Amino acid sequence: MAQRQDSDRESRRILERVAQETDPAGASFVARTTKGVRDHVAAADADRTDPIEVWGTRIGRILGLLLALGLMVWLVLFLTRGS
Repeated sequence: MAQRQDSDRESRRILERVAQETDPAGASFVARTTKGVRDHVAAADADRTDPIEVWGTRIGRILGLLLALGLMVWLVLFLTRGS
């Protein structure tokens, strides 16, 4: 019986999360995505007690973002010049 209660509790938790993420009255998809990207680049998930890890993570993620943007611009320029 205890296993069924755990299963029911887990199912309710999953359903509540899905309802929260798909609720049109809640934060929009764009707002959630923007917040997620900002937190990722700002290293919100890094260990706050180690400032070197925080800054190293931030620098690495910003350089990666700049590299990805540069490659996208290069690809667009390459494709628009045509053959």
